[in-house]
Amino acid sequence: MPGPGNEAIVRMHGRAVQFAAWLLRLERIQKRSALLIADAALCLIAVLLAFSLRVGALAFPLGPPAIFAAACIPLFIAVFSLCQVYSTIVRFVGARSIFQLAKATAVYSLPLIVIFMLVGVKGIPRTVAILQPILFFGFAATLRIVARNLLMELAAGRNQDGGRQRVLIFGAGASGKQLANAIAHDPRFFLVAFADDDERLDRQQLNGISVHHSSRIGSLIEEQRIEQVLLALPQISRNRCQQLVSELRKYRVHVKILPNFREIVAGNVSVSDLREVQIEDLLGRDPVAPNQLLLGRTVVGKTVLVTGAGGSIGSELCRQIASIGPERLVLLEASEFSLYQIEREIRGACLASGRDIDIVPLLGSICDAALLSAVFDAWRPDTVFHAAAYKHVPLVEANPVEAIRNNVLGTLELVRAAAKAQVANFIQISTDKAVRPTNVMGATKRAAEQIVQAYASGPTNFSIVRFGNVLGSSGSVVPLFRQQIETGGPVTLTHRAITRYFMTIPEAAQLVLQAAGLAHGGEVFVLDMGEPVKIASLARAMIELSGLTVRSPDNPDGDIEIVEVGLRPGEKLFEELLIGDAPQATRHKRIMMAREGHLPLDALLDALTRLASTREPAHALELLREIVPDFSHRRDNQPVVQFATADQPTVEPPEAERLRGQRDARAVGRWHDAADSTEFPAELKTLG
Repeated sequence: MPGPGNEAIVRMHGRAVQFAAWLLRLERIQKRSALLIADAALCLIAVLLAFSLRVGALAFPLGPPAIFAAACIPLFIAVFSLCQVYSTIVRFVGARSIFQLAKATAVYSLPLIVIFMLVGVKGIPRTVAILQPILFFGFAATLRIVARNLLMELAAGRNQDGGRQRVLIFGAGASGKQLANAIAHDPRFFLVAFADDDERLDRQQLNGISVHHSSRIGSLIEEQRIEQVLLALPQISRNRCQQLVSELRKYRVHVKILPNFREIVAGNVSVSDLREVQIEDLLGRDPVAPNQLLLGRTVVGKTVLVTGAGGSIGSELCRQIASIGPERLVLLEASEFSLYQIEREIRGACLASGRDIDIVPLLGSICDAALLSAVFDAWRPDTVFHAAAYKHVPLVEANPVEAIRNNVLGTLELVRAAAKAQVANFIQISTDKAVRPTNVMGATKRAAEQIVQAYASGPTNFSIVRFGNVLGSSGSVVPLFRQQIETGGPVTLTHRAITRYFMTIPEAAQLVLQAAGLAHGGEVFVLDMGEPVKIASLARAMIELSGLTVRSPDNPDGDIEIVEVGLRPGEKLFEELLIGDAPQATRHKRIMMAREGHLPLDALLDALTRLASTREPAHALELLREIVPDFSHRRDNQPVVQFATADQPTVEPPEAERLRGQRDARAVGRWHDAADSTEFPAELKTLG
């Protein structure tokens, strides 16, 4: 039972809240007038208290204080108005507002010191001119802080009843504090607690909010009914982010994260800076410092041509090349809109950074031999990055002749033009699907690789960079899953055992540029893609990162269902990166090098000549098999497991477990039991 004293406190608090609610309903001019009147009352109280402290008594003649007050009150009103003290919104009062008040009080005190202390006025003690401004500042600052807290408490009480989300901020540093200040004024959130890895902060208070060690975050989420966890850790490593999100996924909470410091302007953190935790934050690796010599070898001060400049990889190559400092950047793109977008972006970035780069946008196809000849004659590129290709597996399967024309014959025209112009460096962007291909896209990319390898004996350094899927590209599964989750599902999966390599687009482009710096001609550079990722685990992780649950027989009330729809024509369960022997190390820890065989140039050109003259899909595919002998085309939806050794037979998934121990060390695919939904590959093992 609460005692009489507690009841009185409760009544006083209730009246204060009612008074604050009345203040909130006032017009802006009325609120300013109320604050000014309150300051005037505090100014008068400070005058009386200053005299009392000076004379050492509570009773004294009121004449001198009245004279002093008559000077103080008009003076502070004029000074505070000029210093814009009353322009501050009380609910948003912070350290800067108090500092502004201190400066205004200092200005206000100067005339008082001159008149009443240095010159002197009969009957008024000189030290009152110092005591009164100090007391007045203390009273005025306290009034604003109390009013702010009272108004915030009122707003919190209102919005809590209205369904305000209960929030935990992970990170009790500077960013966490700034984020907490922003949340205090946001009607959508109610800050419950902080969590942090630093044991020294455990059970401390930050702006009146408790800080808890991260080891207790699970119990904290359950006890405090936390609905959102906001990660205010702009410098967090991906490894720690993976661990943290893995822990949070056990609970039904929505996780958001602040971007890194480079994305936060001037260190000012706001609620709008928060974004969803993306799968890229977890699959991507902590960056390795680039080798600047390798980055600049084929770019700095040179004319660089990028084909497919508007695509996922091509556009990122353009961004990074422009930041390094070429003399001229030639953008070749078949899509008008894509070319417009990347040209506008690059020009804007160059203008903002003050870089003087000649940007040349060219609309056209790599299949146009006359166009290519004119481009190489006019701009004389030193380096060519060939990223143009049709890469969407189902569309290429449905249009094999056009894919062959673009990916194979287009590459041939480009290679011929580059060789004729004696370009110094030519880098072909390839894919893991080119290794023992089972679909038309992979076969066309392998044929393009062979063309580049066949021309490598000339003065031009022809080389190939091969890597797997990039996160967020136009054909990536990640944006598809994200869209399906946003629309309520289901999330469609071709096969629950399928695995893929993933890399972020910026990392892939940066490694491509450094591989170009290593090239001397004829090499196949293979990027270290990390561990393969099970797509079923990827889908589950994305659903749970959205604060949702997977609907399954074990959880029929879940939010999003994962539906298996069967492998697409030509699709592998597992991808590979190598055809021949184990790769050699290079000067870069994430770039490997291999040398692989190819058809003799004469035989290759003969097959390509016959290929160019046919428009019959069946005949075109037969000719494609001549160029790519290990092309095992599968147009049905039966899964295929491919291993790295050429003599290893193709097997169906049930045989994969038996053969796992027999696999060659060069194999990159890993079989996971389809029934075991909790077995995650290394990159996602902390997520499951």
